[in-house]
Amino acid sequence: MVKSVEGAGGSTGAAVDPSAEVLAEAAGMFGLLASPPRLHIVWALAQGESDVSGLAERVGGALPAISQHLSKLKLAGLVRSRREGRRVVYFVDDPDTVAVMRTLVVQLAAREADAPPARLRRLGG
Repeated sequence: MVKSVEGAGGSTGAAVDPSAEVLAEAAGMFGLLASPPRLHIVWALAQGESDVSGLAERVGGALPAISQHLSKLKLAGLVRSRREGRRVVYFVDDPDTVAVMRTLVVQLAAREADAPPARLRRLGG
């Protein structure tokens, strides 16, 4: 557990380093989301529930690959599923991790939109 004193405006006191276990768990979660297809799946599920075929269509992967990614995400506790007749519907089960992912992706997308084209960056422009 991380011990810190936080106020509405952020940290107001010195934070104590998290335990090795917490850091290992965080690294594992970041590692799991380091796969672009899994990150895309979580992004899509953060927008709303979906079945495997809907995810495969949106993410652009084959059904077996999407199913395998979903299995890993379920094991990590990021997503859950429920059965609706013959369909299995997946949804986000860890809104805090999704919030961190969403913040990072939105910031990177904004940075990309504000950046000069790649050709100009290479030329120093």
